[in-house]
Amino acid sequence: MDVSLTLWALTILGLCALIAADFFIGGRKPHEVSLKEAGTWTAVWIALAALFGLGLLVFGGTAPAGEFFAGFITEKSLSVDNLFVFVLIMAKFAVPAVYQQRVLMVGVLIALVLRAGFIGAGAAIIANFSWIFYLFGAFLIWTAWKLIQEARADQEDEEYEENRFLKLVERRFPSTDRYHGTKLFVVENGKRLMTPMLIVMLAIGTTDVLFALDSIPAIFGLTQDPYIVFTANAFALMGLRQLYFLIGGLLKKLVHLSYGLSVILGFIGVKLVLHALHESGVAVPEISIPVSLGVICAVLVVTTLTSLRASKKQSAAEAADADAKERIEA
Repeated sequence: MDVSLTLWALTILGLCALIAADFFIGGRKPHEVSLKEAGTWTAVWIALAALFGLGLLVFGGTAPAGEFFAGFITEKSLSVDNLFVFVLIMAKFAVPAVYQQRVLMVGVLIALVLRAGFIGAGAAIIANFSWIFYLFGAFLIWTAWKLIQEARADQEDEEYEENRFLKLVERRFPSTDRYHGTKLFVVENGKRLMTPMLIVMLAIGTTDVLFALDSIPAIFGLTQDPYIVFTANAFALMGLRQLYFLIGGLLKKLVHLSYGLSVILGFIGVKLVLHALHESGVAVPEISIPVSLGVICAVLVVTTLTSLRASKKQSAAEAADADAKERIEA
C-alpha cells in the first residue's frame, strides 16, 4: 500500500485528535471508572477501528483492509495479556482507584511512542534483510512454547518485578512516599521530588516494551506495511485503558488465554517461516490473510468459551468443598 507523507501526517493528527477527545471527555477529571463508562468507550474505540478498516477497504482494497483487521485483532488479543501485568503494577504501587485511569492513559501513550520506534526499526530491517523473517518466525514459535510452559506452571504467587530502566530512575531521582493527586513532581523542603504517579506511569509504558517484543514480529507476520502495522497497534492500544476497567474482574476467569495466545503466536511464526522459504525460492504454500484472520478469531472464541466453562466448574467445585467443610465442622 503506497502511503504518502501527507496521509501519514493526517493519520497521526487524527489519532492525536481522538486521544485528546478521549482525555477531555472521559479522562480529564480523575474518577473511578464505572462498567458502563468502560463499556461505552471500549465500544467507541472498536467502532473507530472498524470504520478505519472500512476506509482502507474503500480506498485501498480488500488486501489492506484484511491485513488491518487481522493485525488489529491479533494486537488486541495480545494486549489483553498486558492487563494481567497492569493489575500487578497497580497493586504494587497501591494506585488509588480514582487515579488509575490517568495512569493508564499516560502509560499507554508512552507505550505507543515506544512501539512506533520498534515498528520503524522493524520496517527498515525487513526492507533490507529478508532473512529476518526466519528469525521472527523462530522467535514467535519459541515464545509460543514459553507461553505454554508458563500457563502450565503455578503462577498464583506471581509478582511484578521492576525493569532495569525503572530501577535506574528510582535510584537517580528521589521520590515521595505518597500520591499528591495527579501531580508528577512536588517540591518538599526545597527539593524537587517525583511522585509515585510518575513512577507507575513509566512502569506501565516501559513494561509494554517487553510485550512489543513478540507482538510487533507477530503483526509483521500478517503484513509488512508499516502504515497498517502502526495504525493497528494504535487502535489496539488506545482502547486498552477502557478494556482494563471493563474486563479487570474477568481476567482471572480467562484461564486458557495463554494457551490461545500461544497457538496464535505459533501459527503466525509458522506463517513467517513459510513466507521466508517462499521468498528464498522454495516451493511451499503460503497462508493467506483470510485464513489467518479465520484462525485467529476461531482460537479466541474457543479459548474464551473453554476458559469460562473451566472457571464455572472450578467455582462450583470450590462451593461444594466449602459446603462439605461446613457440614463437617457442624
